[in-house]
Amino acid sequence: MNAYFLLQYKLANRKLIELGINPLVGYVLGIAGFILISEYLYLKTEFAKYAVILVALTFLAKTSEINRNAFLLMVFGNKKSRVIRIIENLILCLPFSILLIYHTEFWESILLIVVSVLLASFSFNTNFNFTLPTPFYKRPFEFAVGFRNTFYIFPFAYLLTIIAISVNNLNLGIFALLLVFVVTFTFYLKPENEYYVWSFSTSSGRFLLGKLVTAARYSAFLALPPAIALCVFYPSEIATILMFLFLGFTFLWTIILAKYSAYPNEINLPEGILIAVCIYFPPLLLFLMPYFYIKSIRKLNAILK
Repeated sequence: MNAYFLLQYKLANRKLIELGINPLVGYVLGIAGFILISEYLYLKTEFAKYAVILVALTFLAKTSEINRNAFLLMVFGNKKSRVIRIIENLILCLPFSILLIYHTEFWESILLIVVSVLLASFSFNTNFNFTLPTPFYKRPFEFAVGFRNTFYIFPFAYLLTIIAISVNNLNLGIFALLLVFVVTFTFYLKPENEYYVWSFSTSSGRFLLGKLVTAARYSAFLALPPAIALCVFYPSEIATILMFLFLGFTFLWTIILAKYSAYPNEINLPEGILIAVCIYFPPLLLFLMPYFYIKSIRKLNAILK
C-alpha cells in the first residue's frame, strides 16, 4: 500500500518535470495559486463555499471511476483497496476542508470529509454508453469533446444565474457567467496530435483565426443565456456585465494562443504564470495576446508549412 502512494508521488513529480517545472517549485506554486484563487473567490461572492465544495466533489468523483477501482481491487484486494481509496479521498479533500474551516464553514467542512469517506465505497462509470448530442460540430473537436465531459456544470451555472436574480445578487450572477467561461478554458488545455493540426493544410494565421472565431461562436452559445438574463434584470449594470463577458472571451482567446505557443507540449509554467498575473491585472492581456500569437505562428509554421 505504501508503494502505491510512493508511485503516485513519483508519477506526479515526473509529470511536473516533463512540463519543465521543478517538483518543489511546482508544489509551492500550486499551494500559492490555490490560496490566491480561493481568497479571490471569497472576496467576490458570498456563495464561494458552494463553489469550493463543487470543485472538491469533482476531484473526488475522478477517484470513483469504475475501471480505475477495478484495477485497485485486482491488485490489492477488497480491504486494502478500500483503505487506499479512503486515504486518497481524504488527501484530495483536505485542502478544501482546511479552506472551509479557515472561513468558519465548519459544518460544510465536516460534510465534505464525510462525503469523501462515503464515496470510497462506491464506483461508477464516468463514460456514457451513448453519444451525448451537442450543438457543436466535430471539427474543431474541442467543444464537442469538452462539452460531453463537463455538460453537468452548465445547468448548475444557469441555476446559479436564476438564484442570483431571485435573491438580487449580481455578484453571484457574474460568478455563474465566469464559471461558464472557466469550463470552456479547460477544453483547450490538452494539445491534440500533430497530425490533426497538419491535416488542416492552411497557413498558421488562418488556422489560429479559425480556432479563435470558432471558440468565440461556441462559447457565446453557452455564455449568452446567463449574460442576457443578467442584462434584462440588471439594466443599470449592463456595462459591467458586458465587461465581464468581454473579459471571458479575451481570456479564452489568450489560453488558445498560449496552447499553441507551447505546442506540441502542454501549457507550461511560464505561460501559466503570465495568464495568472492577468487575472489580477487584465490590461496585460493587450500585450500578452500578441506575444502568444507570435510564438504560436512560429510553432505552427513547422507543421503547417
